[in-house]
Amino acid sequence: MQYNFFILPPMSLLDQMKERASANPQRIVLPEGTEIRTLKAADIVLKEKTANLILIGNREKIQQLAAENGLKYIEDATIVDPDTDPRMEQYTSILYELRKMKGMTPEDAAVMARNPLYLACLMIKNGDADGELAGAQNTTGDVLRPAFQIVKTKPGISVVSGAFLMFTPTPQYGENGLLIFADCAVNPSPSAKELAEIALSSAETARALAGFEPRVAMLSFSSKGSAKHELVDKVTEATRIAKEMNPSLMIDGELQADAALVPEVGQSKAPGSPVAGKANVLVFPDLQAGNIGYKMVERFSGTQAVGPVLQGMAAPINDLSRGCSVDDIVNMITITANQAI
Repeated sequence: MQYNFFILPPMSLLDQMKERASANPQRIVLPEGTEIRTLKAADIVLKEKTANLILIGNREKIQQLAAENGLKYIEDATIVDPDTDPRMEQYTSILYELRKMKGMTPEDAAVMARNPLYLACLMIKNGDADGELAGAQNTTGDVLRPAFQIVKTKPGISVVSGAFLMFTPTPQYGENGLLIFADCAVNPSPSAKELAEIALSSAETARALAGFEPRVAMLSFSSKGSAKHELVDKVTEATRIAKEMNPSLMIDGELQADAALVPEVGQSKAPGSPVAGKANVLVFPDLQAGNIGYKMVERFSGTQAVGPVLQGMAAPINDLSRGCSVDDIVNMITITANQAI
């Protein structure tokens, strides 16, 4: 089969995001301030003026690395050194108040607040930063733990999920080939309520990052009662809950993938549905389906998967792969800034 690749290239959307970020610069904190890929990415972002960056780390070390690598724009970043910053006492107090009921002592808080991953979240909590990106040298668990403890989730949302922007070579599907897949990264077996929250978060991601009005399909191996099983019941219940939480959202389920995407199949299996045959947001019933699904689409079709973008936090906090490139970090800073807007 001959594919017409990327009618809407991923870079065109990223360019739009950069323009949006430049018009309304957000304060994005990078806790891995002495990690060289992070510094190189920060230099590009600062040159392009797509975000106001905060680097956490030893000031002299950051300046030395910038000089050794010819990074001319790092001087435009705000550097927060946990050893010298005058706000550390304030941040320690915030952490202690948040965690004292969990057994944290003031002494523990003073030590933990100096951890860059905790300090970044404390800066967001205190209104000193708008979003965070980390993970180039820390595990996902290490990045998310302080986020859950300090920033927490959005009101009405109890779960954090991971969405991918899927730039497919098939413009007849989604929005000119672009779809949102979730949850493909975080929750192994969400409940019906959690699945509903993932749907709402994914719809918000579609609006905030991709710029289109979401049409959300709740996927299953059944379409509108064609099969009976408790797994189908969970998806049906999740759809009902999501509609209650946001009556104006275009959402339908349960739908098989072909019923969600192909107009003729959607009309046949779910006649009258506002979503069937034209979905642009696909919510998978569990992590196994989501993770397998996005990877198969990516490998078999030449699709570019951008993400995961974390959804559901009270402020944008995103996690990188430790194998990320400089370009990956630049793009994720742009995405984080757009989420903050």
